[in-house]
Amino acid sequence: MKYKIALQKSDEGYSVSVLGLPGCWSQGATEQEALANIQDAIREYLAAREELLKGAVVREVEVAL
Repeated sequence: MKYKIALQKSDEGYSVSVLGLPGCWSQGATEQEALANIQDAIREYLAAREELLKGAVVREVEVAL
């Protein structure tokens, strides 16, 4: 899967967040480290989300813009 991310450079390094996964973010001293860290964060986020959804009825809704 591919996710859009927002990568920002700061004095401390790089911060990165996933636009489609609220609260999923990471950081790194270098861009490469931040990207590796966000991949781990995404995997952990999705695993936690799956655990929280166990037993729930999952549906899709369409929203017109």
